[in-house]
Amino acid sequence: MLIKCPHCGKFNRLPLDRINQKPICGSCREGLLLGPIDADQASFKEILGQSKLPVIVDFWAPWCGPCKMFAPTFMASAKKHGESILHVKLDTEANPGIGQEFSIRSIPTLAGFKNGTEIERISGALPPQQLDQFISSLL
Repeated sequence: MLIKCPHCGKFNRLPLDRINQKPICGSCREGLLLGPIDADQASFKEILGQSKLPVIVDFWAPWCGPCKMFAPTFMASAKKHGESILHVKLDTEANPGIGQEFSIRSIPTLAGFKNGTEIERISGALPPQQLDQFISSLL
């Protein structure tokens, strides 16, 4: 899987079995998980299956205004909590099968997963404090 470094913007090839080993960027040596991971249909299921950390998923679409407004908040959360919970973004327009499988009816929708199983869900663009509370409930 390719992960874009949140610090220098370079793409890093990361085998998903190494996602639990606090991977660092090959160029700048900063943590790769301190930013959201852009998932597609194939990598999404693998991330949920491989991660020993809890996973928070932002189901979004590029045409959605509230999704665009929420993106910086989600990015800041990834920088703050990236070592304890994986932040994943999934474009429901590019990956409609996943949106359908998880019954995503409104966006943005945040879903929390532990051991590959969804444990909590909330819809709407959250303010930072409410997002922190949601993350705390997953940890």
